[in-house]
Amino acid sequence: MQTGLYVAVSSQIALEKRMATLAHNVANANTAGFRATEMKFNTVLGDTKPTKVAFVNEGKEFLKTQGGGMTSTGNNLDLAIKGDAYFQIQTPAGPVLTRDGRFSLTDGGDLVTVRGYPVLDAGGAPIQVNAGAGELIVTPDGVIRQNGQQVSALGLFEADFSKGFNRYDNSGVLPKGAQPQPVVDRMDVGVKQGYVEESNVDPITEMTQLITVSRAFENITALMRDGETSLSEAIKTLGGAKS
Repeated sequence: MQTGLYVAVSSQIALEKRMATLAHNVANANTAGFRATEMKFNTVLGDTKPTKVAFVNEGKEFLKTQGGGMTSTGNNLDLAIKGDAYFQIQTPAGPVLTRDGRFSLTDGGDLVTVRGYPVLDAGGAPIQVNAGAGELIVTPDGVIRQNGQQVSALGLFEADFSKGFNRYDNSGVLPKGAQPQPVVDRMDVGVKQGYVEESNVDPITEMTQLITVSRAFENITALMRDGETSLSEAIKTLGGAKS
């Protein structure tokens, strides 16, 4: 059995998946509120008695939770979250979490994202205010005020992504497994009005890793090609030998 070939194939599968995540990160380096995908790989021991052979598993994706930089815009409807939490928005796929706080008001007073999705409060209801009643002031705890009166409150949610996640439009993410929970009594989480959070992708680091992974993939391909050639030559040689 060509154990080395199987090990090489397992490595290529893992490297190909890592290249895909790196390329996706680079493509979203300028996407507001985007959180990068990272990969964790483990070795898997194959049942190849009497020798144990270590294969590479295909890897598990996880979110890079470090916040991105914040850019001041001067727009009162641009909001950024300080700390590890998310806004919740209503999409065709249902409620989804996002860090993209570039919001606006419709003529009817609905607070919506740049894609037109309603922004939800802590109870999961769309936020609606009087569009003609004056400027909105958002306090660090997410309370929305007009003319000194509280009119609504942003929903800030925390989530456990340890079992995986799905991505959606508008920098949206949703954990697999447990449902997001409203943030309660956390001093490390808050809202900054007039700011937009940038992507947490470091494009230079991601590009460097992408080049490294691409070269590793090419090297393994070359080794597999050389191994196949050597095996073919050996078969020809042995097949032509006389007893």
